[in-house]
Amino acid sequence: MITRLISRLLIALSIVVPMAALAPAAHAQLSFRVGPGGQFQPMPIAIADFSGEGDLGQRVSGIITNNLQRSGYFAPLDKSRFPERPSFDAAPRFDAWKMAGAQALVTGRVTRDPSGRLRAEFRLWDIDSGQQLAGQQYVTDANFWRRVGHIISDAVYTKVTGFGGFFDTRIVFVEESGPKENRRKRLAIMDQDGANVRYLTQGENLVVTPRYSPVTQEITYMSQTEGQQPRVQVINLETGARQIVGNFPDMTSSPRFAPDGQRIVMSLQQGGNANIYMMNLGSQATTRLTSTGAIDTSPSFSPDGSQIVFESDRGGRQQIYAMNADGSNQRRISFGDGSYSQPAWSPRGDYIAFTKQHSGGFAIGIMKPDGSGERILTEGFHNESPVWAPNGQYILFFRDPGGQSGGKLYMVDITGRVEQPVPTPSFASDPTWSPLLSETRQ
Repeated sequence: MITRLISRLLIALSIVVPMAALAPAAHAQLSFRVGPGGQFQPMPIAIADFSGEGDLGQRVSGIITNNLQRSGYFAPLDKSRFPERPSFDAAPRFDAWKMAGAQALVTGRVTRDPSGRLRAEFRLWDIDSGQQLAGQQYVTDANFWRRVGHIISDAVYTKVTGFGGFFDTRIVFVEESGPKENRRKRLAIMDQDGANVRYLTQGENLVVTPRYSPVTQEITYMSQTEGQQPRVQVINLETGARQIVGNFPDMTSSPRFAPDGQRIVMSLQQGGNANIYMMNLGSQATTRLTSTGAIDTSPSFSPDGSQIVFESDRGGRQQIYAMNADGSNQRRISFGDGSYSQPAWSPRGDYIAFTKQHSGGFAIGIMKPDGSGERILTEGFHNESPVWAPNGQYILFFRDPGGQSGGKLYMVDITGRVEQPVPTPSFASDPTWSPLLSETRQ
């Protein structure tokens, strides 16, 4: 059932048409404001209730409001401050909206065509210039109205910030329930805002470290059946097919996809040490990349596929190392106090995220690919497992407060100014973020 649903979602939006402007297109971009002392101020934006089709338009605009607010870069105006109920087919009263404090306005309409399909339209207005910045319409199955809200959110977010979108995505994570000493762990998948939670496994096996393919609807993860060695597996979310990666006599763990989605890099335990291997999923050909008496694990590709970053204790404590994708030129890149682990290369290629343990705490931070420019984004008792949003602007991780409680998901932007909880139905750990659904291969 879940695989059929995901396949339908990937092909749901069949028609995308630009909207004709009601006012000349704006050449100047909206800009964010910096307050006293260099403090960043989110942009005041008004998202009007979309008209048409019962309360469906209102629900779509509600998703857009929630998404933009959670991004941390927008401050949606309360509807009590709206000076009018704007018409989708007419230009808004720009002076009135400026007096209300809005810098931008989103209007829209949701209707059905004669075949029953959903038609969603929106316009983005620049209040200061009095011009339409963007406009689009989408035609899809009525069941996919939530996804339309996410796609419009991405269009607005990208037009204003210049960053790629991240709302039309999903998150896979390990859902945890039961007492701490005997937690039931299941792989779960949901929309990035916490809606539509579904389960990929039922808790019969231990599951950890799921990782999304950057180009397909596949995930790889480590699974362990009681009494057997842990194994790396791959699930195709469209077909439901499952594949054990390799036939190794020892434990395999910490898998990640290569940028092309056709190879996996992982750690293979051999006695008391572990090394990094790469496997071609089609031919099953395996290449050993590291060969040490240490524990090398948590590999992650650069977005161009030329480099791999990983963690190793070969120097006495966990640190971050980088190497060419063929295993050559291995070098240490982390040199701060404490230990470093779980490196993850940004899809933009500009940063490597990591977990840092120091002075009894766990922090999530970023550094440049050469190890310079280290910056801590968030700290706490136990922060772990950083992964990137597809636009490279946010990092998803989990935080465990200790005791009998459990982990919760959070996202933080690369400035460290924006940190938001990501809702899950119960305790959660080991998240992974999908690519934009519109950009995945089918």
